[in-house]
Amino acid sequence: MILVAILLAFQLMPSITLHAEPVTTNAHFTAERIFTGQFEPSSMTFLSPDDILVLDRDTGKVYRITGGAQSKPLLDVKVATDGYRGLLGIAATFNEKKSINVFLYFTEARSRDGDDATKNPVNPLGNRLFRYDLVDNKLINPKLLLDLPALPGPRHAGGVLAIGPDKNVYHTIGDLDGTFRYKQYQTMTQNYQNGAIPDGRSGILVVTQEGKPTGKHTLGNSFPLNLYYAYGIRNSFGIDWDPVTGYLWDSEYGPNFGDELNLVQPGFNSGWARVQGYWKPNIEKMGPLNLIPNDLVSFGGRGTYSAPEFTWINPSAPSSIKFLDTNTYGSEYKNDLLVGDANNGNIYDFNLDEQRINLELSGKLSDKIADNNGELNDLVFASGFGRVTDMEIGPDGLLYILSTQKDLTSIYRIISH
Repeated sequence: MILVAILLAFQLMPSITLHAEPVTTNAHFTAERIFTGQFEPSSMTFLSPDDILVLDRDTGKVYRITGGAQSKPLLDVKVATDGYRGLLGIAATFNEKKSINVFLYFTEARSRDGDDATKNPVNPLGNRLFRYDLVDNKLINPKLLLDLPALPGPRHAGGVLAIGPDKNVYHTIGDLDGTFRYKQYQTMTQNYQNGAIPDGRSGILVVTQEGKPTGKHTLGNSFPLNLYYAYGIRNSFGIDWDPVTGYLWDSEYGPNFGDELNLVQPGFNSGWARVQGYWKPNIEKMGPLNLIPNDLVSFGGRGTYSAPEFTWINPSAPSSIKFLDTNTYGSEYKNDLLVGDANNGNIYDFNLDEQRINLELSGKLSDKIADNNGELNDLVFASGFGRVTDMEIGPDGLLYILSTQKDLTSIYRIISH
C-alpha cells in the first residue's frame, strides 16, 4: 500500500538534458543539484526538511518536492500569463491548530490559463492573495485576503510573499506598467502629486494572516493606505529581514538602468517614477543625476524617501535576496546579504557595516554604483545558475536556490565540505 501511495503521489520525470553545474568562489563550498523539472518556476517555500513547495508560474500548479521527486499538483489555479503575470508568490506557516496554511499570490485568469495572451486577449480578474489549508496533500479552503489591480500590465506584478518576524504577511507589487504611458493608472504611490488615489499598486503591502490591516507602520488609516509598508516601487522580487536588526531590505528592478538594493524602513519611499537609482527617468531611459528629488509624495509626512544602498547601471535583474542566518558556512559569511540575479545567473555576497544600515563597499564600488559587471567580480559568491528566481535557507541551515536554464528548472543547495 505504501508503494501504491508513492506511485499515486509522484510522477515519473521526463527525459531531461542537464546543463553544467554552477560553481562557487569558495573551494570549500559546492552547489549540489537536488531536483530537476520541466516547468517555469517562480517561488518556493519549505514545509520541513526535504519537503518543498514550488510554483509553476505559467500553469498555476503547485508541486511538492520530496527526496528529489515531483508530486502531482497539490493545486491548479487559472493564471494569466502575459508578461510577468502568473503564479508568483508562496509562503507557508503553521497556524494555531498546528496545521499548515499556505499563502499564494497570482494573477487570476477569467476562464483558463493564458487567456490574456491570445489573439483576442481577456483582461485578468486581478492580482490576488489567497490563503489555503494543506490537507492530505491538497490545498483546500481558499480564502481571498487581497484583491488587487492587474491593469494595465502585463509587467511589474511583483509577487514575493514572506511571513515577517511579526507573523504578518508581506507582499511586493509593482506599478503594473501604469507609468508614463497610462495616465489613468498614475497614482500617488507612484509619486504623482496629482495622481489618482492609491489602489494597491507600487508598494510592499502588509496584512495579518487573516488579510486584515495591521494597524501600524502604514501610510494612512483608510484602505488601501493602511496596507502600505513601503511605496514608490517599480517592481520587486526580493525581500528579507536582517536577523541582527530586524530591518527589512528589498531588491528592485529598474527599467534599462538603476536596479537597486534598499534598506526599507516603515514608510519607505523608493522614489519611482521620479527617481530610479540616482537618476531621473526619461521614459525608460536614464535621465540626469537626481540625488535629492524634491517632487515626491510624502502622505503627510508618513512616507520618507531614502536613496538606494546599492545600484546597478546595467540591468542585472536582482531577484531573491536572503540573509545568511546560519552558522553552516562559517563566521566569514554569517548574516551576510546574498543577492541572486536573473540576467547573469550569479549570487552576490554583500557585507553590512557595524550599524547594519549600509553595505560595506570599497574601491570602485564605494560610490554604491556598479558601473559594469566587472566591478562585481569580487562580490560573486556563486555563478552559473542561469536565472535565479528564489533562494531560501532550509531547516538544515543550507542555502537553497531555485533557478531555470533553458528548458530546465533546478533546485540546488550549497554544501560545505
